[in-house]
Amino acid sequence: MEGKLNVQTENIFPVIKKFLYSDHEIFLRELISNAVDATQKLKTLSARGEYKGELGDLTIDVKIDPKKKTLTVSDRGIGMTADEVEKYINQIAFSGVTDFMEKYKDSHEQLIGHFGLGFYSAFMVSDKVEIFTKSWKDEPAQHWSCEGNPEFSMEEDKKHTDRGTDIVLHIADDCKEFLEEGTVLQLLKKYCRFMPVAIRFGEETVWVDSETDCDKDGKPKRVEKKQPRIINDPDPAWKKSPSSLTDEDYKKFYHELFPMNFEEPLFQIHLNVDYPFNLTGILYFPKVRKTIDPNRNKIQLYCNQVFVTDQVEGVVPDYLMLLHGVLDSPDIPLNVSRSYLQSDGNVKKISQHISKKVADKLEEMSKKRQQDNETSSHQDSEDSKSRSLEVSKSPLEEKWDDIKIFVQYGMLTDEKFCERAMKFYLLKGVDGTYYTLDSYREKIKALQTDKDKTVCYLYASDAEEEHAYIEKAKAKGYDVLLMDSPLESHFINLLEQKLEKSRFVRVDSDTVEKLIPHDDAIPEKLSKEEKEKLQPIIEGEVDKQKFTVQLESLEESDAPMQVTQSEFMRRYREMAQTSGGGMGFYGELPESYNLVVNINHPLISRVLNETDAEKQKELVHQLTDLALLANGLLKGEALSKFLQRSVEMI
Repeated sequence: MEGKLNVQTENIFPVIKKFLYSDHEIFLRELISNAVDATQKLKTLSARGEYKGELGDLTIDVKIDPKKKTLTVSDRGIGMTADEVEKYINQIAFSGVTDFMEKYKDSHEQLIGHFGLGFYSAFMVSDKVEIFTKSWKDEPAQHWSCEGNPEFSMEEDKKHTDRGTDIVLHIADDCKEFLEEGTVLQLLKKYCRFMPVAIRFGEETVWVDSETDCDKDGKPKRVEKKQPRIINDPDPAWKKSPSSLTDEDYKKFYHELFPMNFEEPLFQIHLNVDYPFNLTGILYFPKVRKTIDPNRNKIQLYCNQVFVTDQVEGVVPDYLMLLHGVLDSPDIPLNVSRSYLQSDGNVKKISQHISKKVADKLEEMSKKRQQDNETSSHQDSEDSKSRSLEVSKSPLEEKWDDIKIFVQYGMLTDEKFCERAMKFYLLKGVDGTYYTLDSYREKIKALQTDKDKTVCYLYASDAEEEHAYIEKAKAKGYDVLLMDSPLESHFINLLEQKLEKSRFVRVDSDTVEKLIPHDDAIPEKLSKEEKEKLQPIIEGEVDKQKFTVQLESLEESDAPMQVTQSEFMRRYREMAQTSGGGMGFYGELPESYNLVVNINHPLISRVLNETDAEKQKELVHQLTDLALLANGLLKGEALSKFLQRSVEMI
């Protein structure tokens, strides 16, 4: 038999070669997907009693022959009759799977193909494609051949007596890489390593116990042995029931997915949804520390265990791109594109569901912590101490430092997630204690409410660098939080909007007396005239573009000079540096500081009363440098001169 393919245009093959798929390597995925479909169809027929023969070995074989320049994909599935070849091959884009699924829609077996063009992806890399196929029905085998043009030939094949299909690709000269074992193996592992039917490709060397040779202790020697290489796991962890898997099983699968990631995941979420869409998968929480740049391409998207893409923008909310793992949904087609992901209704539902499951998991961990706290409150004092230690090791607290930036990212970008997260978000004190937002407000509101009835949250972004300021706040009885992620400036703004009458202030943004302003004021020891005389003396020794001199009435025991930085300007400058956009103005502003002079300190009175101009200048310079040194701002030549001056003064 000879004829012409039933297509709408003579130019179909150039279109296939260039535009059917963005990557030519996809052809191997498509051909093996077809082989899997054929095998799954046979299993369905056998389960329903329509096929009564032996199934036998259903392993799919992939073979390359560099000398003949062929790549062959063989299955022992359902095969095709002459009529079926005519219908499903000669009429391009008429999918056999669509017919089969309609007829056997109640079957539990999942079929991959939906479009009928998958087979023709073979012509992207081939000069000629042959099909040798024998149906499960009692009909003659067929040999179909086409050289990448609308003409084909088909005839009975008396040599082909076994059920199934061989697809033989005669690889084109400009695609010779697909005849290399390493290239084909890489593609098989990328696209096919979790397909539901075993796939065999070449051989591999393994170490086994010898059946004949033993060492001096009588133990079998380890010897090398060649065996067929099975490249896939037909029953991956995400297809199993969560109740059947242990934490070790989940960790093992994580390292199977990401063999170059040697850190253990923090925890995982196992997804299993069948309404209103189908979705299975496992998402792992990795350790995320001082970075807001998501390690992308760590979530793999599958369709019925066939790899689709690791570019999952649209399927997964942006903040969840920090996660690692696998998603599998038959509702996402194999020829997925970014524009499809952004517009498809099912994809949006999947995205919303994943976000909800993440919030559920974190809230569940939070509730366990709260229940533990409630239980501990009923114990006696000694038991409470023990229980407190136990509570400090609760799952959420143990993992909080590693996932905090991820939660912040989610709250800043997803309003629904933010509403949920307000219940379980944890604040961390500089002493390492964790609090929910509600419990921390209760802890500080009595002492840290200012004269305007606003609750003031004091925080440090670096416990070591801001140690002196933290200690001053503690001496006043205040509590200080540690807020040290790159997103804190943005996140603090969010919390000030969400929390009623609340204000966040970094401990070095003002003197301790003014961090939380009250009605009481410290009496001033200098007159108005003395302050007017002192101001230019101090200003003469500082960089006016960088420092603003402020004369303030502080406790006599406070430092003579302190360096502070405006909370507003510093925070918005940091926000501009991490977000840009309309906040660019703040990011371009130079850093500026306040030099706060304690007019009640004896050394400041000494400066004012010094009659020797050089000594006065030297004393001001020394006090200024001490303040800069305490804030980590004295460096280079200025630091060297300060050290030399200090030695001379001693």
